[in-house]
Amino acid sequence: MIKAVLFDMDGTLIDTEKYYRRFWPMAMAEFGYHLTDEQVLSMRSLGRPFAPARLKEWFGEDLDYYAIRARRTQIMEECLDKEGIQLKPGAVEILEELRRRGIPAAVATATPPERTEKYLNLTGIRPYFSQIISATQVKEGKPSPDIYLYACGQLGLAPEECMAVEDAPNGILAAYRAGLRVVMVPDQTKPTEEDLKYLYASVNRLDELVSCLE
Repeated sequence: MIKAVLFDMDGTLIDTEKYYRRFWPMAMAEFGYHLTDEQVLSMRSLGRPFAPARLKEWFGEDLDYYAIRARRTQIMEECLDKEGIQLKPGAVEILEELRRRGIPAAVATATPPERTEKYLNLTGIRPYFSQIISATQVKEGKPSPDIYLYACGQLGLAPEECMAVEDAPNGILAAYRAGLRVVMVPDQTKPTEEDLKYLYASVNRLDELVSCLE
């Protein structure tokens, strides 16, 4: 039986992945680079040191990853401040069900802690989570297993006792490598044949996770 559920945030709990898809290419263009949609999709949930390395591989060692990321963050935050942040379908329902069953919920995200807290508070779901784990707290981000291994340790549980809920390949791979049961709730893309090798299940909405808890 599953004893805890660990959620990715962007694209899984909250509908923000579409903004990364929009604003990464915009920020890159301001620095003179053309980032394709396929490239930006491949970077979803990609953490340190992999994201800087990936962009430098594509565009050269002179690329200033942190300056570009800072600009992307700025224009994305300006947009979110105007448009607000929406929850993904079924988010409150599954979190209420986990609370009813006494199953702890935690967040395991590539987003820095300050913005994670901001987004969860703005959407009203922060009180549901016993732990907020950011990839900035571990040596390597997704797709390395570090964040999930650390989160399980914080919960005092073995990986096989936990479920990870992800929307993108890098997060799926991280959770699988850590030994968790992985469920995908697709956001920007459907599961590929490669994704399916690592998944326990794929569901259309977060509240459909109930069927995966036993």
